[in-house]
Amino acid sequence: MAFSKSFPKTKDKYPVWEEVYLSKDEEIEEEKRARGENVNLMKDCLKDARQVLKQENIKEEANVVRMAVAFFEKIASHQVYYKEAKAKEKFDTSIKQDVEKETRQS
Repeated sequence: MAFSKSFPKTKDKYPVWEEVYLSKDEEIEEEKRARGENVNLMKDCLKDARQVLKQENIKEEANVVRMAVAFFEKIASHQVYYKEAKAKEKFDTSIKQDVEKETRQS
């Protein structure tokens, strides 16, 4: 199922919600982008966890992994964020095109 996000399109007093869908290629592109950043993020989280545990004189490697995962989970929600941002970009483009079309018709 394709990724979709709803955005309010306001013309009158009440907004009309417009559903924006990403193509399969757009969705895959955003997933790859998030994955690449998440791999780098996990490496940074492991380094940070080792540093914190070293400062606190805690030497158990399992603690490093648990702390790195906690850091990672806290920060790594980028995949959905990127898809939502891409959908917003498509929505904004369609709004701009609608406004330009209405301007030409006036």
